[in-house]
Amino acid sequence: MASGVLLSRGAAFIGKNTRNVRFASTRTVTLIPGDGIGPEISAAVQKIFAAASVPINWEPVDVTPVKGPDGKFGIPQAAIDSVNKHTVGLKGPLMTPIGKGHRSLNLALRKEFNLYANVRPCKSLEGYETLYKDVDVVTIRENTEGEYSGIEHEIVPGVVQSIKLITEDASMRVAEYAFSYAKSNGRNKVTAVHKANIMRMSDGLFLRCCREAAKKTPEIKFEEKYLDTVCLTMVQDPSQYDVLVMPNLYGDILSDLCAGLVGGLGLTPSGNIGLNGAIFESVHGTAPDIAGQDKANPTALLLSAVMMLRYMELNPYADKIEKACFAVIREGQKLTGDLGGKGKCSEFTDEICKKIETASS
Repeated sequence: MASGVLLSRGAAFIGKNTRNVRFASTRTVTLIPGDGIGPEISAAVQKIFAAASVPINWEPVDVTPVKGPDGKFGIPQAAIDSVNKHTVGLKGPLMTPIGKGHRSLNLALRKEFNLYANVRPCKSLEGYETLYKDVDVVTIRENTEGEYSGIEHEIVPGVVQSIKLITEDASMRVAEYAFSYAKSNGRNKVTAVHKANIMRMSDGLFLRCCREAAKKTPEIKFEEKYLDTVCLTMVQDPSQYDVLVMPNLYGDILSDLCAGLVGGLGLTPSGNIGLNGAIFESVHGTAPDIAGQDKANPTALLLSAVMMLRYMELNPYADKIEKACFAVIREGQKLTGDLGGKGKCSEFTDEICKKIETASS
C-alpha cells in the first residue's frame, strides 16, 4: 500500500501515468468547505483537481450545527449520512461557536466516525526556508480519548476535575497503525511519546501497547521518550525523529510544534484515519479577518487532499498535484502573504494548474 493507510473500496487500475489509467468508476468524496477562508481554499482544491482530471466527484455538505432534542448542537444528519456513504471526506477549517451548548465540531466528527489516528507529515519544502532544514517527521496521534474525552465536572465550587481516559483497545489500535504506517512508507523508527513516569497507569497502559506492537514489527526500530524530552530535542535536532506515536493531548501539542519547524499549519497536511473511512483536513484556523479577500493560502488543504488521493490509491494524480504545488512554492513568484509573497489565492491556484496542464500536455 502506497501511503500506509487503509485501502479504499473503489476499484482502480493504475498505470504508469495518469493518461494510462483506467478506472472502474469515479469516486465521490464528501466535501466540508468549512468556515471563514474554508470555501475559498476548498474551491481552489476543486479547481486544481479539475486541472489534473482527477476522477472524483464532490458532494458538498453543510455542517452548521443543528439543535437536537436534548438542547445540544450537533452535526446535521445529512452530513453524517454523506460521510458514511462515501467513506472519504475532505474538510476545510471549522469554527466552534463560543457559548454553552456548543462543542467542537472537529471533535464531534472524530467521535462520530471513530477517526482513531490523526496523521500529520511535517516535511521541509524546497524554496521555503525556515530555521530548520531537511525536517521529515510524521506525528501519529490517538484521536478519540485521553484528556479530550469530554469527561469533566465540578466536584465542589472552585474545584473542577477532568478525567483522562486511556483504553487498551484504542492504544493498541493506534500503536499498530503507527508501525504499519512506518513499514508501508519506508520509515525506520517509531518513537512512543509518553509521561508514564508520572501517569503510571494511563500512560503506562499506552506505553505497554506500543511495546507489544513493536514486538510484532521487529524490522522497525522502536524507542520510548518522555514528552518534555521530545519537545526539547525536537527543536535542537529534529532529524533524530522519524515517526512519533502518542496519546491525544500530547499529539495535539507536538504536531503543531513540528508544523512550526517547516513553516506552520498553513503548509501542513493532516489526515484522520478511521476503521471504515477517513477525513482529511487543513488544521489551521478559519482566518475570518481575510475571508473573501482572495488572500488565503490553500496549501495545507491541497496537501491534505493529496494525502486523500494516496489513501484512495490514486497515486499518479497525487504525485502530479504535489509536484506542481512544490514547484510553485520553490519558484516563489506567486506565494500568498503568509508565505512572504504578494500573490492572491487565485494566482497561486492558477499557477499550480498551469504546471499540471504543462506536465500533462
